Amino acid sequence: MSNLYTSYPIPASLNSAARAYLRSLAADMSPVTQIGKGGLTENLIATVSDALEARELIKLSVLETADCTARDAAEALAEQLRAVVVAVIGRKIILFRRPLNPKNRRIELPGRGTV
Repeated sequence: MSNLYTSYPIPASLNSAARAYLRSLAADMSPVTQIGKGGLTENLIATVSDALEARELIKLSVLETADCTARDAAEALAEQLRAVVVAVIGRKIILFRRPLNPKNRRIELPGRGTV
């Protein structure tokens, strides 16, 4: 599958303060979508990309019936979408990516954790 998201910059890693801050913001979030037995389809990847563009920070849920682990799904999504895996907690994934449109940038990271 070709990477359609090459216009996004390759993300830098997050420092621990930025990662903790993003985890705290995601604590009250509901998952935007679920990864099921179909795995990482093109439609799912497009949905996740659209959600990242609109929100910067999203939470995903990996169902028990999924054919991949949450860690594997998180790493694959992050690589394809040029996002950062903030955390994988159980079957929940938290991803962060700066939107291309500066008007959609709402999150200010503490310290030098800019992405």
